[in-house]
This record gives sequence, structure tokens and C-alpha cells, in this order.
Amino acid sequence: MNKNSKLIKFIKFAITFFIVVIAVFLALKLWHNYMNNPWTRDGRIRADTIMISPDVSGLVEKVYVKDNQFVKKGDLLFQIDKKRFLEDVAKSEAFLQIQKSEYQMKKKQFDRRFKVDNSVVSKEEHETAKYQLDIAKANYDKALVELNIAKLNLERSSVIATEDGWVSNLVLKSGDFINRGENTLALISNNSFWVYGYFEEHKIPLIKEGDIANIQPLGTNFILKGHVSSISSGITDRDNEIGKRLLANVNPSFTWVRLAQRIPVRIEIDEVPDGFILRAGITCTIKIEPKKEEK
Repeated sequence: MNKNSKLIKFIKFAITFFIVVIAVFLALKLWHNYMNNPWTRDGRIRADTIMISPDVSGLVEKVYVKDNQFVKKGDLLFQIDKKRFLEDVAKSEAFLQIQKSEYQMKKKQFDRRFKVDNSVVSKEEHETAKYQLDIAKANYDKALVELNIAKLNLERSSVIATEDGWVSNLVLKSGDFINRGENTLALISNNSFWVYGYFEEHKIPLIKEGDIANIQPLGTNFILKGHVSSISSGITDRDNEIGKRLLANVNPSFTWVRLAQRIPVRIEIDEVPDGFILRAGITCTIKIEPKKEEK
């Protein structure tokens, strides 16, 4: 009975010791993976956002798109009332005709008077006539430029999409007055998606350009494939602020506790699984694998 009790105690001790060893081993392995393998849960899908703004001012006559609608390059987004621009074109055409007639008349007078017999007029009269002809030509050229500008303004009253993409945050309505250069809607470019991963600074030496990136959007089972295209050269130093009287404003910190800074790593997306739609701003987990060496 005594021997059996000792054996049972030994078995219990061995099992407990074995479990503790496995737990310590797994804990060390997890800690090693956390500290040395380049991965982060702080990733964002990004995209180029084009701010659409008109090149002319005026009343919005009609909006041809809806919020979150996909549009192609060249599609009409909205129309600015073009009555005034049509009038400007007509006025510029009439003014151009006047300047053209004036120039043609001055040229005929000059040719008739000075090209037949140049000896009967003085040099001063010749220079005056040439000066008037040059002014008429300059006025004609100016009128031609003004007509081209009027036609361009008429063309620019129709605001079109400059890229394929999605209309986002559309609040523009018919009847709104918008000014030239005023941002009116955002267009998320369809072919510009990439991922920014914010990696802890001690993991940056483990990441190289060209490394493989596995990207998992939050709350999904989709895995996007990509590669590291570049690593940021710097971030803002929060302690490098200037305080009162131009002295450095340094935040206090604990001696033994320091938070690792996060460095942005740009990742280009290579493969998107079927059924997943890229959307700017989505959070994702990123795991980096070394680039496979070509044999």
C-alpha cells in the first residue's frame, strides 16, 4: 500500500511537471513569435482619394450620380448651369469677328499704301501704319484666346470623373452654388488600393522590401496576398515639441517601461480573393514572410 501511494504521488508529480514544462515551452514560443516574427493587427487598407472640384463657378443644374456609386473615367458627375457660358462664347465669337475685320482692314490699307510705292510716304508714316497693323493683329489674337477660354469654361461646366472609382460622401444637390476649386465630392480610385501596416520598431529590421505579406481583414476569413513595397523613413517625434520660451517640451516616462513606436510599412496588394470587396479604411492583420529566394 505504501509503495502504491508513492507511485501515485510520483505519477502525479510527473504529470504536473510535464504539463508545466509544456506550458513554459508554449509560452516561450509564443513570446518568441510575438517579439521576433513581423506581424501586426494594426493594418489599414488605403486608397487614393481624388477630390473633385469644378474649374468654374455656378449653380448646380443636375447631379447625375448617387452616393457610393461606381463610375468610369469620363462619366458625367454633375452639370453646372451653362447658360452664362453659352452667352460668353457667343459674345467672344462676335468680338473675335470685329477684331478680325479690323485687322483685315488695317492689313489691306497697309499693303495698298506701302507695298505699291514706298517712296511717296515718309518713314514716320510707315512706322505709324505698321504699329497700327501690329495692334490690330494683337487684338485679333487676344480675341481668339478669349474665345478659346470661353469655350473651355463651357466645356468645364460639365464635371466628369477623372478615374474609375466610387463616389463617396456625396452631399451635393441640384441648386447648390459652388465656387471654382471648391471640393464637392470624393472619388475613391478603383486601381489604387494598398495596405499600410504599422509595425513595432523592433520588428522593422526583420522586414525587407519584396517580402510576402498575408493580409486578413478584421472579422473575415479572407486572406489577401501582397508584398512589401517600401518602409517609411521616419515618423513624428512627439517629444520634439517646442514649449514656452522656446524650451523643449519633453513628456515624462517610466525608466523600465517604454512603448515601442510603430513604423508604417507600405504593402502592395497582389491577389484579392473572389467575393471580397476592397474598401478604404478596413482594419486588417498582417503577417510578413521572407521572400523566397529564386534558385
